Amino acid sequence: MTETKELKWQLTMGVHDALLEKLYVTHDAAAQRARLTALIEEYEACFGETEVELFSAPGRTELGGNHTDHQHGCVLAASVNLDTVACAAPNGTNTIRIQSEGYPFVEVSLDALVPQPDEKNQTAALIRGMAAAIAAKGYTLGGFDAYAVSSVLSGSGLSSSAAYETLIGVILNHLFCNDELDAVEIAKFGQYAENIFFGKPCGLMDQTASSVGNVVAIDFDDPASPRIEEIAFPFADCGHALCIIDSGADHADLTDEYAAVPQEMRAVAAHFGKEVLRDVEEERFYAGMADARRACGDRAVLRAAHFFADNRRAQQEADALRAGDFDRFCRLVTESGRSSFMYLQNVYTAKTPAQQAVSVALLTAERLLQGRGAFRVHGGGFAGTIQAFVPNDLLDAFRAGMEEVLGEGSCHVLGIRPAGGIVLLS
Repeated sequence: MTETKELKWQLTMGVHDALLEKLYVTHDAAAQRARLTALIEEYEACFGETEVELFSAPGRTELGGNHTDHQHGCVLAASVNLDTVACAAPNGTNTIRIQSEGYPFVEVSLDALVPQPDEKNQTAALIRGMAAAIAAKGYTLGGFDAYAVSSVLSGSGLSSSAAYETLIGVILNHLFCNDELDAVEIAKFGQYAENIFFGKPCGLMDQTASSVGNVVAIDFDDPASPRIEEIAFPFADCGHALCIIDSGADHADLTDEYAAVPQEMRAVAAHFGKEVLRDVEEERFYAGMADARRACGDRAVLRAAHFFADNRRAQQEADALRAGDFDRFCRLVTESGRSSFMYLQNVYTAKTPAQQAVSVALLTAERLLQGRGAFRVHGGGFAGTIQAFVPNDLLDAFRAGMEEVLGEGSCHVLGIRPAGGIVLLS
């Protein structure tokens, strides 16, 4: 723990510049120095000058495997250089108190570590769920004060919720668990908090990518012990920029749409006597597709077909990166995007078919890329963002063209962060 004014002095003097440049994938740490200094000052305004530590958890980008994780499939993901960061310290009480920039003040008592109906879909549910999961491991938790800011835009498809869950997990782990919990455990606790307390039936990919960090191939064949492999591909040298483009569509009221994807996939699996599609043989699925249509409906069958192909593609994409074959990787990314549009059908919602901002974004990206690079729907879909790998010589024109259609500031150029959830400055 370090006094707030001492930490600010260290930042001003550039003591931590090398760390910041590496973590945020930049050659100039000035913006991050200013951001973290402002964060500490906001903490001081809320809670006073005390000894504190800084914590960080990144957003994530899904590189391969769209809606495959909840069927115990394979995904390829990476942490990005946008994060949620907090200045925090124990407060000697049994209450967690967090002020997040731009959001209401949140207080969560550790006396009641069970789901609260009035907290569903609220930030407090994520905090309470993380605390409940860690306490269930036998740790004695205490309260802390924190001020948090985030560059992971809500609804961006970069999983601001997973970043937040990871952040809370890292803080609790460091302050009260002697850093004994590993990154995968923290990710599982994040999924538990989101599923049981927050009320969103997500898979484990978002939390794992945020908590573990870097580029990771994840195999969820055994969700209790996912196989995780870091892939050391030098994205900075591949001649392409990773762009996340905000379509401007709203994620509000889409929980039912997200929930229907795993529900329908599991219905098809159940038709073949299995719990998840990973356990169904693909040949058996196609041989019995006619009966599955009658039992489960056409959309469910199409979504199952997407799973089989995209689960295989995620592994092929990882192989391509291991082999340094970025052109093949790009071809597979675009194939994944077309499968998501045609078979997974998570590009727009049938509730409002006239609103297809994500489809417009995909159309625009395809036109601007001129057959080069790659593009696809990003994350859960239905609204939010698309992903594109843009050749460096097209980047300026690509960004201008996307923002002409979707609005200024809609195209974000990102870097792959080399670390997951961490104690940033102690």
